[in-house]
Amino acid sequence: MRLVAWRTGLLLGLLAVLGLGGCSKSDAGAGAGRAAAEAPVPVDVATAVKEDVPVQIRAIARVEAYSSVSVKPQVAGQLTAVHFKEGQDVKAGDLLFSLDARPFQATLDQAQADLARDKAQAEYAAADFAREKDLLAQKVATQIEYEQSRANAEATAATVKADEAAIEQARINLDYCSVHSPISGRTGAMLINPGNVVKVNEAVVVVINQIQPIYVTFSVPEQNLAEIKRYQAEGPLAVEALIPQDNGPPERGELTFIDNQVDPLTGTITLKGTFQNEHRRLWPGQFVNAVLTLHTLPGAVVVPTSAIQTGQSGQFVFVVEKGQTAEMRPIVAGLSLDHRTIIRQGIEAGETVV
Repeated sequence: MRLVAWRTGLLLGLLAVLGLGGCSKSDAGAGAGRAAAEAPVPVDVATAVKEDVPVQIRAIARVEAYSSVSVKPQVAGQLTAVHFKEGQDVKAGDLLFSLDARPFQATLDQAQADLARDKAQAEYAAADFAREKDLLAQKVATQIEYEQSRANAEATAATVKADEAAIEQARINLDYCSVHSPISGRTGAMLINPGNVVKVNEAVVVVINQIQPIYVTFSVPEQNLAEIKRYQAEGPLAVEALIPQDNGPPERGELTFIDNQVDPLTGTITLKGTFQNEHRRLWPGQFVNAVLTLHTLPGAVVVPTSAIQTGQSGQFVFVVEKGQTAEMRPIVAGLSLDHRTIIRQGIEAGETVV
């Protein structure tokens, strides 16, 4: 009996020890959870500020040459000389190419000779007509002879005019043997080398792009059209071009073109800004980010965009109150620009937001 009692006491003691140990771990875990829940959470804060905010429209844009000319020969012949280097800046009227001018010079010489011959015949025919006219008045010549003489004089005079026109055409063709630049700009790759025979208006020999000034073309949704036209009527609208992978300041220009129709497939309208491109940072075919500034909102309350949260009841922010506590406050947000958002209602300037 003493053995049974001792074993029973030992079992109760072990159960008591296990029970105490289990209660101790549970209480310790609950205490740690309460401590973690009550620990402060570090956050970033910012102050709502009042400033003038530009209202802008942003779009991906493409740079276009102000004017572009594909140079083609206007007469057929052998290309004998090139007077520029690829990628060279040229001015309007600069000599670009020379064609073999000998056949065209020979044509001009022949036309001049034909004119001299026909002028002599025309002078003789005119004198003969004058004689026939006098003879008809004296009733020596017949009416038929008079009419034949007059017709011959008029025909030879017309031949002289045709010869003069042929000479003018021959001179034009001879001038076309020297190909000049029609605009000031930058030449591209030379597409035909000297020695090749070119045909009339068939092959492009070089493309010249005018890059000062230059266009930046972009499209915006048609919903913005009325607002753009309204603000453009008040004065010129500024356009900025931000060049990717370029740390320099944006290029600045002015909105100069609104297309005359909305694209029915995309619901957008094409706009163009003109840039002086003094430092030639903009290049035809380049993609940039265009920023069209419509107007400026004075004294708008602005907070970082990352402070704005969205819940079931709408947008809100956490405002830091006295005692370093955060209060959830509903807001009415406006436009966003450069990671900042205008707060139309709910926040005053000087308040601190999370």
